[in-house]
This record gives sequence, C-alpha cells and structure tokens, in this order.
Amino acid sequence: MKKIRLTTAQSLLKFLEQQYVEIDGIETPFVKGVFGIFGHGNVTGLGEALEYGKTSLTYLQGHNEQGMVHAATAFAKASNRLQIFACTSSIGPGALNMVTGAATATINRIPVLLLPGDIFACRQPDPVLQQLEVGHDYTISVNDCFKPVSRYFDRILRAEQLMQALINAFRVLTDPIDTGAVTIALPQDVQTEAYDFPASFFDKKIHYIDRMRLSTRAVRYAVDKLLHAKNPFIVAGGGVHYAYASEVLRHFSNEFKIPVAETQAGKSAMNASHPMSVGGIGVTGTETANKLAKEADVILVIGSRLSDFTTSSKSGFKHPSLSLLHLNISAMDANKMDGTPLLGDARSGLIAIAEGLRAHQYQTSMHYQNKIQSLRASWQREIDRLYQLPASEGNTQTAVLGTLNQFITSHDIIVAAAGSLPGDLHRLWQCEKAGSYHLEYGFSCMGYEVAGGLGVKLAHPQSEVYVFVGDGSYLMLHSELFTAIQEKIKINIILFNNQGYQCIHHLQRSHGSQGFGNEFRYRCHDTKQLKGNPIVIDFAKYAASLGAMTFHAKNTQEFSQALINARESTVSTLIEVPVLPGTMSNGYDTFWRVDVAECSTEHKVTEAYQQAQKKLNEVKLY
Repeated sequence: MKKIRLTTAQSLLKFLEQQYVEIDGIETPFVKGVFGIFGHGNVTGLGEALEYGKTSLTYLQGHNEQGMVHAATAFAKASNRLQIFACTSSIGPGALNMVTGAATATINRIPVLLLPGDIFACRQPDPVLQQLEVGHDYTISVNDCFKPVSRYFDRILRAEQLMQALINAFRVLTDPIDTGAVTIALPQDVQTEAYDFPASFFDKKIHYIDRMRLSTRAVRYAVDKLLHAKNPFIVAGGGVHYAYASEVLRHFSNEFKIPVAETQAGKSAMNASHPMSVGGIGVTGTETANKLAKEADVILVIGSRLSDFTTSSKSGFKHPSLSLLHLNISAMDANKMDGTPLLGDARSGLIAIAEGLRAHQYQTSMHYQNKIQSLRASWQREIDRLYQLPASEGNTQTAVLGTLNQFITSHDIIVAAAGSLPGDLHRLWQCEKAGSYHLEYGFSCMGYEVAGGLGVKLAHPQSEVYVFVGDGSYLMLHSELFTAIQEKIKINIILFNNQGYQCIHHLQRSHGSQGFGNEFRYRCHDTKQLKGNPIVIDFAKYAASLGAMTFHAKNTQEFSQALINARESTVSTLIEVPVLPGTMSNGYDTFWRVDVAECSTEHKVTEAYQQAQKKLNEVKLY
C-alpha cells in the first residue's frame, strides 16, 4: 500500500480539495476554500499547511470568527449547498466566537465545516493560555460548546483518527436532510504531528445527491386530496430552491391554478408577476396569502420546516377539516402539525403529482381563481401605498424599500437577516428571479447581514449584491466589510438608521410597555433610564475609514443618486439612510406568540396579557 507522510493539518487540506458533489449529472468541487483567523492553536498547524502545502483551496482572511462563519454559511446557501468554505480559528475565545455562526448554519440546514483549534492532546503544557479547566472532567474544552449546535462533532486526538472523522464529516455535509455545521476540533499538537496516510485516502471522491422519488401511494394520495379540494393552497419553502424546483413550481401552479405563498427561505421561488403568486406567508406575510391560508381546505407544504412565523404560531391554518400535506425529504419536517408526509424531492414530487392531476384535467374553480386575482390586486394597491408613503419629517422605511425595489434589477441579489426589514421584505419586496432574495430568518441572527453579503458575492461574483441592514444589527457585526475591501470583492450596504432596535421596541410597546432599553439614547440622569437625546452616529464616515465609498442620503433624491453612484463604484459601498422609527409595515391581523407578564403594576401590560390569552384559545394544539 502506497503511503504519504503528512501532518494532520496537511492531510486535512489535501483531502478537502479532492471532494466533489454530483446532482443530475453535474459535478462540482465541494470545498471552495478556507476562511481563517490565526492564533495559537492553528497558526503553526493549519497555517503552515495553507502557506506551504500548495493547496488549490482559496484562503480568505476573516476579521471576526462569527462573521467568517456567517460568510461561509451565506456562500453555501447561495450555492444551493453544492459548495462550502471551511473556517479555522485559534483555541479559546477564537473558537467560541464561531458557536453562534454554527447555530445559524445548523438551524438553517446549511453545510459549513468548522475547524477550531483545541488545547494540547498530550496535556503536558496544561493549563495553556485561554484554556478552560474543568476540574470534574478534564476531557472538556470550550469546544464542547459546539456539540449542541453541530450536526456532527469530533475531536482528533491522534492523527490517524482524522480519516474516519472526515468520512463522517462529509457524510453530513453532503446530506440534504441531516446537514448543518460540522465541527472537527483540532488540538494544536495533533495538527502538527505527522502520519503515514494511505495514498488512496486522497483519491477523488464524488458524493452523489440522488433525488428521492415519491412513492406511488403518496402520489395517489396527494392527487386525490387535491382533486377534492375546493380551496387548495401551496406553501413553498427553502427546499424548492435546493431541489432546483422553482420553474416546475411556477408551471405547476399556473397549470392547475393553485395559489402559492412563500416562506422567508422560499421567497423568489415564485416571481411576483406570476398570477398564482400571493407573496409571503405567516406573521411577516401578505394579507392575500394569510386570508387564503385561513380558508384553505388542502395545503401542500413543499420543503418547509414550518416555523412559528410561517404558521402564525399555529393559528394561521383554520379550516375545520384541513388536510395538510408535506412534500419533503425530511421525515421530521413532513410529520409536523399532524400532517401527512409525502417523502420526496420537491422537483420530482411536483412532476409526479402534476401527471396525476393532468390525467383528470384538473383545475381550480373560476370562482376561486377570481378570488385570488381580486386579493392580489388589493394587495398590490397596499404595496404601492406603502412604497409611496410620504413623511413630512423624514424617510419612511417602506418608501425607501420602494425606491430600492424600483432600482434593483432582476440580476441583483438582496441580503438581510434581522429586525423589521425581514417583515417588510417578505410582505412587500417584488422578486422575479429565483435566488435573488437571500434572508437568514431561521435564526434571525443580528450581525449576519454584512458577512452574508460577502458570502453571496463570493458565490455570485457577476451579480450586484445589496445588503439591507439596520443600525443596531450593523453595530453588532460588520467586520467582514473590511474583508470585502481587502479582497476587492464589492458589496453594497444600505444602512437603515432608525437610532435603535426599533423592531423590538415596536414589539415591546405593542405588549404594554412604554418603551425600555431599545433606543440609542443618552442616559437621563433624573430617571436613570436611556431616555435622553438620541445618539448621533456617522456610519458613513466609519465605513469610509475602512476604504468603502460612502454616501449619506437624507431624502429620496439623494438616495436615488447615491444608488446610481454605488452601482458605478468598483469598491464596496455604504449608503446611510435615516428612517423614521415605527415606519415599518404591520402584521395584518396575524398572531405571533410572545407571552406577556401574567401580573404587572402597569395596566397596559395586564390588558395585553388578556388579549394574548384570547388569541391562544384560538390556536390548534399539536
């Protein structure tokens, strides 16, 4: 047997560059590169391998460990999970900074490979700098915090263990159901140790992603349910994108005249101009979609994990004899809310169901079709109203989005994550091209946006990428803007400055509070609360100091010109737009369960509690 002597770190990189995925006969190199921030624990191991190993993998310097994991996650999502970046960090705080990013990837079921440095396996220099000593269990390090947020976790204590660990890691990374963050903790001494690895371990490996076909029984069941439905309805989730099923779904809904609503992950699967597209579903959804969902007697859910925002905390689907069908490759998701699982790939499943419906020359009634069109027209008037909403004292958030929606082309991609922007975007944003809408809303992780924009741009270098971010989220994490500038990778940041965490401020006030701790204000010394004057931050000047081209747009005219200038720029840009607090769109009679204090000295809180209890009595329990 031929053998190659390499360090653990060197062999890891050599293995990574030989991994490929194949779907529908198309082969893709799976690992694009490595994000890294070096320190003790990885600089002399993986650092040496990247410097001298003659690897084909791209190395990108991160500037915050959480940020680089977000960038890697966004890259994998924008690549439809067919390519990934690995992320390496030092031990201790460097490793722990990646935990939030790991959770974000796992919750959204996006593959990302994390390679945190770890303490010495030999234990001889213990305790080393940044080591957590656990007196009752000396096998524990801070990297054990990755276990609950990883789909696979391993710690390499001997060089030869790497072979089985990587086989298991790529089993998970390339699994369309069981994927997420994969963490392989690498003690700093083991990274540098050499071993005679079998040469065959570094042979090219193709991981095949085969489409799961619906059973004949499942097809018959779905067809029968739809044939007898008066008000059928479709919910499109992220699985539509990963199955490359957008075009099939558009044809399916048009042929059989069934309305389609989208989750945050599914949005852009349908084009807004499609006659059967009814927009976002749930708490952040459109009035059209939520009205139709409440009256639907058969709902076909495609590739969604049915979060509380999608189902309006299980209050959104109200038909007394509702049949809930789940077309999904995940049995866990397909059994949610006591629905009927249709275990199969979204694309092949829709094609099979369409053949069954076509045999019966099926189509929904003209009465139902007319109702859909009437609701669509009504909602379009509401979009137009909000997009043109005037304000005498400044910019409204929805009007700024209207200007953006008119300016951005179908080839551009928008990125957002947290705060009030996802609600406005889900309800109001008009998409035409699949994949042009990139929202992280499984974890709603503040700080994802800028790093996410970098990841999306890496996946789609020919597209203009626009990051929509609030001032609160931008302050939490924007370090990968410097990575974008450093690597000459252009992203465009639209910073909505409303001087605080206004989304949560709005939620707080709607549940009885007068507003506490959510606006960026100076402390008022007579009350000891943050109720003084607003704090003025010049975000444009700060971004300019990093090397970005920046603009401050006080009104629509300045904003429109700034967008034109930003598009013409060859470097990353930031446009700061002041927006009035509280000018986001509302929930349109939907319910999101946020429990309220059962007793309080404030009567408004007590009233909010009583109102919440009334809503809870309407919710179906599962």
